[in-house]
Amino acid sequence: MDALKKGLSMAKEGVVAAAEKTKAGVEEAAAKTKEGVFYVGNKTMEGVVTGVNTVAQKTNEQANIAADSAISGANEVAQATVDGVENAALASGFVSREEAGPGVEEADLPKTEAGGEQTEQVAQ
Repeated sequence: MDALKKGLSMAKEGVVAAAEKTKAGVEEAAAKTKEGVFYVGNKTMEGVVTGVNTVAQKTNEQANIAADSAISGANEVAQATVDGVENAALASGFVSREEAGPGVEEADLPKTEAGGEQTEQVAQ
């Protein structure tokens, strides 16, 4: 009977030792899993922040391009308007060619029916 008790006691110690090692193994595995989850979470968060910053930067760049295009277009429209007003003033005789300055080309002036330039009003 002593041999049986001794054998069962040894078996019990073996089971306890295995259980303790299993418990330690599970705890270690859980710690590693937790560590891995935190690592992935941090990398994902960094990636999201980087992605958001990239999108914000690209949006800002596109807004600047659109604003530059709008300003350029507005400047072209304004210049065309000024040119048109100058031509209308010259054509109507409101301003003489000498007053308009050297920037006005002869080609910009409208022609009269007789083919000459219309730069002065006829005094009546």
